[in-house]
Amino acid sequence: MPKALSEDTLKLIEATAPVVAAHVDQIVPAMYRRLLADPEIRALFNMSHQQGNSPQHKALAGALVAYATHIRNPAVLGAAIERIAQKHVGLQILPEHYPHVATALLGAVSEVLGDAATPDILAAWGEAYWFLADVLIGREEQIYSASEAAQGGWRGWRRFKVAAKTVETPEITSFRLQPVDGGPVATHRPGQYLSFRFQPEGTDEFRRNYSISSAPNGRDYRITVKREPGGRISNWLHDGVDIGAEFDVSAPAGEFFLDPTGKREVVLLSGGVGLTPMISMLESHGGGDLRMVYVHATRDARHHAMRERHQELAHESHVFYETPDAALTGNARAGRVNPDWLASVSDPRIADYFICGPTGFMEAMIRGLRAANVPDDRIHYEYFGPASAQLG
Repeated sequence: MPKALSEDTLKLIEATAPVVAAHVDQIVPAMYRRLLADPEIRALFNMSHQQGNSPQHKALAGALVAYATHIRNPAVLGAAIERIAQKHVGLQILPEHYPHVATALLGAVSEVLGDAATPDILAAWGEAYWFLADVLIGREEQIYSASEAAQGGWRGWRRFKVAAKTVETPEITSFRLQPVDGGPVATHRPGQYLSFRFQPEGTDEFRRNYSISSAPNGRDYRITVKREPGGRISNWLHDGVDIGAEFDVSAPAGEFFLDPTGKREVVLLSGGVGLTPMISMLESHGGGDLRMVYVHATRDARHHAMRERHQELAHESHVFYETPDAALTGNARAGRVNPDWLASVSDPRIADYFICGPTGFMEAMIRGLRAANVPDDRIHYEYFGPASAQLG
């Protein structure tokens, strides 16, 4: 366990937290400017999250404020810390990367606060940073070790090749991945993701996460990727990657997964390409004794990926088309998912709800479920984007 923070440090963090919070929107960009000046560190980041009104900057700003607010009881942030650790493991963040962040963060605090950032204040924030860093480093080592020890598991990067490529819709394509070494692969938990190290010819290195969209089989994995407008890697995968292409992959990670133990009803809610972890859950547990209801929202039938698969596997399946392009049949409806309607096709008293999709869709579903008195421990969700999102 990390050494406990001194009382002097706790008092200084509490005293300066409001000042840091007031300037956090300046501190975080200054920190990233320092971090990203180092090409080795820059390769660890998705640079699309650094543009304009950056979601990564917002996430880290919220993380700093939440950590300072709960400095005497950081255990309340346990679930969020686990999300960060899982994301770090996927991207192969190592102990030697943490000093770079410390230097950038303290340099940014000093730059923005000026003379108000006294040596004592900087020392206190440095001590607080390293307390949290040591918690993360310890948890990440546990995850790395467990992945390495698992049947078919590995530590670090492993070379995989594209064994099959399937166009699901005009915007969504699936890739079946097999290890180049021919060995078995680790059993993932349905809902987890893989992380990748890509280097398209003549470019820098890029790291990305993609949910696994298949059930565990010990032989291979499937990912299902949406082409994003202006997306450097998603467009390259769609247009420039064919069967036989190879790239580096880290072991399955993520704290968003379906464990059926003790569950009586499961409702899967997805929007757009957020269906990918849901398909893995359905392929793993659909058709059995556990009642599984699947609700999907997408633009129209033409952009509805893997429709037949979820209709085969769910006990009950519903789809909402925002702009129907043909007469609606079967379980298809026009419009958006309504939380009141959702309560009519599930039992909020017993159901567990798993949610993945665009941020607005997820926030509406979470608000609606809470309004229906579904406790937070039965609302499970996966946000796309920065690891520190939702730390508060």
